[in-house]
Amino acid sequence: MLDIKAYEAMAMLDLPDGERMELAQRMDDLTGGFAALEQIDTEGVMPLVSVLELHSVLREDVPGKLLIREEILSNAPEQYDGYFQVPGTLE
Repeated sequence: MLDIKAYEAMAMLDLPDGERMELAQRMDDLTGGFAALEQIDTEGVMPLVSVLELHSVLREDVPGKLLIREEILSNAPEQYDGYFQVPGTLE
């Protein structure tokens, strides 16, 4: 059985004895399940990233025309010292 009191201390909890026993049993079941998985022979099995047969669905990364600051700021309703000027949000 796992030491639930150590976990309680880390999480700064104080569980009643009944909940502590129930939690310990659940954690034992969980770690037992992982122990069973560790017994499976996976030698030569490639890791599975996705069950879907997808390949790159993203477009090609092609550089486009670079804009200069003046072009970008030409549509700004307000600007100051080469930057967009927006209303303040903090006081």
